[in-house]
Amino acid sequence: MADQLKNPKKQFQLNPNWAQLREQLSSNGFQKQRSNPSETENPNSILGKRKSRSSDDSGDAPLNPLIPTSSDSSVTDVIGMDCEMVGVSSVGNRSALGRVTLVNQWGNVIYDEYVRPVERVVDFRTKISGIRPQHLKKAKDFRVVQKEVAELIKGRILVGHALRNDFKALLLGHQKQDIRDTSEYKHFLREGRSRALRNLATEVLGVEIQNGEHCPIEDARAAMMLYIKHRKEWEKSIKDFARLKEKQKKRKPKKKKRSLRRPASE
Repeated sequence: MADQLKNPKKQFQLNPNWAQLREQLSSNGFQKQRSNPSETENPNSILGKRKSRSSDDSGDAPLNPLIPTSSDSSVTDVIGMDCEMVGVSSVGNRSALGRVTLVNQWGNVIYDEYVRPVERVVDFRTKISGIRPQHLKKAKDFRVVQKEVAELIKGRILVGHALRNDFKALLLGHQKQDIRDTSEYKHFLREGRSRALRNLATEVLGVEIQNGEHCPIEDARAAMMLYIKHRKEWEKSIKDFARLKEKQKKRKPKKKKRSLRRPASE
């Protein structure tokens, strides 16, 4: 009894069978698993949520570039425009403005109005324009829309595709140096010819548009994103062209003034 009091550790000595079991568990990694209970016992921990989310997001598709990356809906120095037409005249073969949309450089809509043409609409061209009779019942008068659009685009860079058609429908013009037309930009041409906006959107932006009825918001955003993607090179080419024209003007020889000859004295 005195020996047990002198050496108390002996009475707590593990049974050899328990010692062997503990060694087996340790060799199988049981101790390592228990050493980090936050990963096993608490699956709802922040770390656990991050792990499960990262594995789910690994196969996510790329973001659609036509979705605005900012909520800023201010009128920026660069504006994108797209118009949809309806048919007027006796057989509806002449185009008139039916809807006009303006977006800022972020792709957010700053103006979107249906338009009631001056002449009676014969063909709504719904399969392409997406415009229906009910859209024009409470639409703004053409003259009102024309004035509002003119005020918004004045003095700003205007981006669009085949803008000549939009200007014709709006009966408006714009400063040539402020026009950025994706149907005319040299890097978007194929063998010197312009290409459809939907083809450029697919090839350059990786998105499909105009599958059925056209959406002017989507089309204006596509033109804007094409411009933004190539903005640096596009603006540089415009500046280089302006410098070249200036040099050519300076090189032109001035016409010599003809000196008047005095009549010979008799």
